[in-house]
Amino acid sequence: MDNENLISLEKILGFNFNNPSILLSAITHPSYAFEHPEEGVEHNERLEFLGDAVLELFISDYLFRTFPQKSEGDLTKLRSRLVCAESLYELAFKINLDKFLRLGKGEFKAGGNQRMSNLANAVEAVIGAVYFDCGIEAAFNFITRLYGEKLKPENLEQLPKDEKTTLQELLQKEKNNVLRYEILMEEGPPHQKIFTAGVIINDKLIATGRGKSKKEAEQEAAKKALELLRNEKEV
Repeated sequence: MDNENLISLEKILGFNFNNPSILLSAITHPSYAFEHPEEGVEHNERLEFLGDAVLELFISDYLFRTFPQKSEGDLTKLRSRLVCAESLYELAFKINLDKFLRLGKGEFKAGGNQRMSNLANAVEAVIGAVYFDCGIEAAFNFITRLYGEKLKPENLEQLPKDEKTTLQELLQKEKNNVLRYEILMEEGPPHQKIFTAGVIINDKLIATGRGKSKKEAEQEAAKKALELLRNEKEV
């Protein structure tokens, strides 16, 4: 990516990075880094890890202050809706990440610039990059602008639920259910991993799902578990 494109992305984000290479890493998918080792650019997984933590802190703080009467459980549900892959995927298009994401040839041909996991991860990586380069205040300001109208109290209740949240709420109707997720398998090279996740309810494996990220695999597993449980209720 040339400097002109990077500057264009900075304008969309509303930040001039002290170290533009941090932003470049945020939009570099592992498949691209693997195919272009000569560039020496780190891919975005570490920044994604950092951005995930910064985003969760911001959303938790915002919800805690905005809804003083809501319980911990209700706040957790709202936070899940705001930070789920579906929500981040939508936000990625708001800042045109589908046009800036750097992908390997195979990943690009497979439609990787439209893949939910790639774009959701890139949003978190960009948040991590803003935090790392510009500090916590800049990161919080960026998240506020990014979410915009979504953060208005009257809009929060209308947010769609992801599969994991829906499954958790369904199981909470019966007090004794214990839900957890487990990564059962990792396949493929580091830049093209496929994860298999399992939904485990009361120590019993209920369903599995596959995806190009752990989050994607868990969502797919939750979706299958929901279908199974709903079918059982209809019988």
